[in-house]
Amino acid sequence: MRLIHVAYKNMQRRRLRSALTIAGVSVAVAAVVALVGAVGSFERQLLAVFQNRGIDLVVAGATTVQRLQSNLEEDLGRRIGRLPGVKHVACALIENFSFPELDVLGVVVRGLEPNSFVLNEVALIEGRKLEPGDGDVMLIGKVLANTLSKRAGDQFELVPGRSFRIVGVYDSYNLLESNSLVVPLDALQDLMDRRGKATVFMVVAAESSQAAVESLAAQIKPLAPNIDVLPARQYVDSLIEVRLARAVAWFTSTLALIVGTIGVVNTMLTAVFERTRELAVLRAVGWRRATIVRMILFESALLSMLGAVVGCAMAWFLTQMLRLTPTGRLISGEIGWYVVAQGCGLALLVGIAGGGYPAWRAAKLLPTEGLRHE
Repeated sequence: MRLIHVAYKNMQRRRLRSALTIAGVSVAVAAVVALVGAVGSFERQLLAVFQNRGIDLVVAGATTVQRLQSNLEEDLGRRIGRLPGVKHVACALIENFSFPELDVLGVVVRGLEPNSFVLNEVALIEGRKLEPGDGDVMLIGKVLANTLSKRAGDQFELVPGRSFRIVGVYDSYNLLESNSLVVPLDALQDLMDRRGKATVFMVVAAESSQAAVESLAAQIKPLAPNIDVLPARQYVDSLIEVRLARAVAWFTSTLALIVGTIGVVNTMLTAVFERTRELAVLRAVGWRRATIVRMILFESALLSMLGAVVGCAMAWFLTQMLRLTPTGRLISGEIGWYVVAQGCGLALLVGIAGGGYPAWRAAKLLPTEGLRHE
């Protein structure tokens, strides 16, 4: 406790420098928590789209870098459905649309068959579900409907000159689903000139044990060339969009952490230089080198942890502000506790790394050398 008290007093003696160091660490922690947290939130929501419907396997193209650009034959779904051990199979065509004139970007449009099990649990709040032979109609998520000021019965142009009638508005706790559109599979195939094609097939196994799911995957794999049959979590992890988002988040965060570490090193080295005489006196009255090291590390760690607290608050504020932007529709604003723990843990490492060299320099001081210091 005495060392912590001494470290706190030392920080107070150099308030401006300490505040600047805390600010540098807080920016690094905010980058980690906000960016990694946002990517993690997106991944969880995407995975929930599959898991909440009990989807065990996702069949997608193996040769495309972007799995959302898979171009599979629709007939593959019927062959999968005839396999023993398959409870449900759903064919889906997935496309991304943007409407810059409405300031709305990255809208996911899913083409599904009206009798697809994926639509069984859609919570309608207005209108009706899709029906066979509907033609150019759509279901719209509640959040997107509010953004576009649309309701059941309105018309909406997916592309210039091609209007779809909104037959229903649905609600979903999942932000990605609530920001998406659902249209009949054949209508989206015709719109995108991809007749008879699908992006993915979602499969529910009759028995959900790992052995049964793996056996079913082995049966599906030979049905078509160049396909991957993956569990839902592995499919989400394999998406290039998710992997790129992770990489960018960690790359940016790493740069911020390096800058934060340099700031801590600079502050602690300056502190050691300014306190050379004081440290020499402490050594002369019997303080051990290990005690000096611990005192310096306590101070750098305390600076970093204060930076972590400020950084976590900044990250929460930034995510709330980001939700007000056009792309904020896809951000829930939730930051997982484990991301906060990651940020605090990295801040502590920054403090230890930043204080390590200055602590070593302080411990190497000889009492006589320090007493001669002016």
